[in-house]
Amino acid sequence: MSGKYDAVAERFTDSEYGDPGRYFAHRADLVVSLGRPLEPGDEVLDLACADASFAEPLLARGLRYRGVDASAAMLDVAHRRLGERAVLEKGDVLAYDPPPPVAATTIFRSLHFVDDRVAFFRRVAAYTEKKLVFDASPRRESLALLHTQLREAGWERTSTRPFFVPQHARLPRPVASALEAAERVRAVAALLLRVRFAVLVCAYRGLNA
Repeated sequence: MSGKYDAVAERFTDSEYGDPGRYFAHRADLVVSLGRPLEPGDEVLDLACADASFAEPLLARGLRYRGVDASAAMLDVAHRRLGERAVLEKGDVLAYDPPPPVAATTIFRSLHFVDDRVAFFRRVAAYTEKKLVFDASPRRESLALLHTQLREAGWERTSTRPFFVPQHARLPRPVASALEAAERVRAVAALLLRVRFAVLVCAYRGLNA
């Protein structure tokens, strides 16, 4: 599997994302704010980080970044861009344990690789102090089942938020802003989620959202 991604590492972000700046900045805002808020200095573990394009907006918000991926070529691209500003490690994202606990763990566009969701969520809970955040398509995944699996794994609370920045398209700014605003309008969001887009799922313990 890593060989597939090695071959596209140099052009990965440009080929996969139509507006990567907006996409990752909005994702970072939600990762910081959903559930228990993150504070400057908190460390985010980004599992299946690819070329670590998500690092920049997190670093800009005062967070520390640790990325893990199975592709050496992806990590090489990330190292060249980030230098010493982030910790980047090659490893199996389903078996990785960070040396110290982290404040938050994220895994995006990769949950479909996880066969035993409860075991994975429980493993992440053992080293994550504040929250786990991942994306899911409500057209392919049962959100109710995901919430049940998270509770079985020891995560007490969950929050969800639609994510309406398209992955492959760069939209005019007014349209993009309108879509982001629609994330907070329940009826509109429900209609849009029937045809496309994903939700971010945040699992956390302790404080209420």
